[in-house]
Amino acid sequence: MDLREFDLNLLVALDALLTERNVTRAGQRLGVGQSAMSGTLARLRRLFNDQLLISVGRRMELTPLSQQLVTPVREILALVREAVSTSAQFNASTSSHHFSIGVSDYVTTVLMADMLREVRSQAPGITFDLRPITRRAVEDLESGRLDFLIGPTGYISRLHPAEYLFEDTYTCVAWTGNRTAHETLTVEKFMDLGHVMVRFHDEGDANFDERFLRKASCNRRVEVTTSGFDLAPQLVVGTDRLALVTTRLAERYAGWLPLKLVPFPVKIPPLVELLQWHKAHSRNAAHLWFRAQIKEAAARMEVAGAAEKKRAFQPRPRSRRA
Repeated sequence: MDLREFDLNLLVALDALLTERNVTRAGQRLGVGQSAMSGTLARLRRLFNDQLLISVGRRMELTPLSQQLVTPVREILALVREAVSTSAQFNASTSSHHFSIGVSDYVTTVLMADMLREVRSQAPGITFDLRPITRRAVEDLESGRLDFLIGPTGYISRLHPAEYLFEDTYTCVAWTGNRTAHETLTVEKFMDLGHVMVRFHDEGDANFDERFLRKASCNRRVEVTTSGFDLAPQLVVGTDRLALVTTRLAERYAGWLPLKLVPFPVKIPPLVELLQWHKAHSRNAAHLWFRAQIKEAAARMEVAGAAEKKRAFQPRPRSRRA
């Protein structure tokens, strides 16, 4: 290949084609028409001496060569973006940096909301785009559409660095008027009651707890499914249904809604939430600032949670008789 014929725009187009596997969608992603994108594909095919994309029925598939190109092309573009955007210094108080973050509504409620309030005064010009986690979250991180991904162990990429943020346990929530859910809930009673279940993202994959329950042969009777963690506690109010949610979320909603917390009769491994970023951004000053802020917020949350539990277990003083 003569590299004099190959410019950066072709590399960007190649990344779009390899990701979308569709000429029309790749063109839409780059803001060009289908005919122009078809011409770019033809040029790439000549340069690589390979079809790159081939028709299989109604869809396009990658050739063996193009499959090998997916990761290195993304990494090259990430390095280019990093080189172009890198600044020797980063001043949060004057910066207008924009961060895009793939994050669940659960993590937004228990962590991000407090963190964003904290940084508002010290970084008034920085903006944040909180996006729901989808099947393509890892692809979006690798392509640069996401700066960060916050997700549980098993839902993030093994190719990029990640740091521990916090962990959480699971608790059942029930309406305070639900007389069928008691503090000594058995496994049989848990499976016999109706349930509100959360799907991890909009494509309907099973969440962390559901995967575990299936492996443990605990097949609950699901009556309602929702894509929002925040919606699950709300959907049990006024019913005899249960919802299995993370403990921090359960405790928050129990302070806002007529809910009672019921210990879950099966021991589930804790949910571990991690912060991930593209390895090309590991030394980016703006990214380092954000990572420090969110880790501090997670630490504050852990300390506040520990203090709250300590207060909850302290014996109440006996009232004196007059």
